Amino acid sequence: MPKRNIIKIDEDKCTGCGQCIVDCAEGALAIIDGKAKLVKESYCDGLGACIGNCPTGALTLEEREAPEFVLPPELAHAAAAGAAVHQHPAPSPMESVRPCPSSISPAGGHSNSGGCPGSRERQFNRQEAAAASSSQEVPSALSHWPVQLHLVNFAAPHFQGTDVLIAADCSAFACGAFHPRFLQGKSIAIACPKLDNPDGYLEKLTVLFQQANPRSVSVVRMEVPCCTGLLRWVLSARNQAGSDLSVEEIIIGVEGSVLGRNRY
Repeated sequence: MPKRNIIKIDEDKCTGCGQCIVDCAEGALAIIDGKAKLVKESYCDGLGACIGNCPTGALTLEEREAPEFVLPPELAHAAAAGAAVHQHPAPSPMESVRPCPSSISPAGGHSNSGGCPGSRERQFNRQEAAAASSSQEVPSALSHWPVQLHLVNFAAPHFQGTDVLIAADCSAFACGAFHPRFLQGKSIAIACPKLDNPDGYLEKLTVLFQQANPRSVSVVRMEVPCCTGLLRWVLSARNQAGSDLSVEEIIIGVEGSVLGRNRY
């Protein structure tokens, strides 16, 4: 293996704020058990973009043997698309979209290095929102943000000791009564077992069972076979965490009806 610069993390200094996760566009870092970890050495470019905004100085660069740097597939694809646009310019060229980091964002907002403000954690006052809604509007039951499984942080306060819903992202579109019937009073994370890159999902869901101490966990999935992967992820994480918490499965048909419920 070649010698090159790569991130080193002092876990004694790390507070798990997640700022470095936002600043690492390649997704080389993740928060595991409340600490930043270098989970993919080959995705660390050694430039240190994550260092400058670390509030405790837990990140440094060290020179050591490490796998050669490679672009994550989604960034490589974006780079290739950018090259194609350069070779065959469109009348109104668009800038390539920078993928959001696959983890949490600190509560303070986006970073100076271009982190996604849409991943900033926040909670909503649904009583005020309902009061402000007109009589023709159906108030949302969503109580927090973000909701995508890559972005949620199961150590966040709104997941502690609550009823948790893990939902296939198509289910809310198929079921018109999704908010009042399934989401009301729950904290949610959504994912697609067919299209998502599941790297890190098992670790995140394990944190849910190990640290969040949920009152209940429900999985809402579509009837299509590929969607059973969502339930498998949750059950695998529960087993890895050594939890005996019952998991409810709710199966939604493609036309929106509830086809079945199971407990595991």
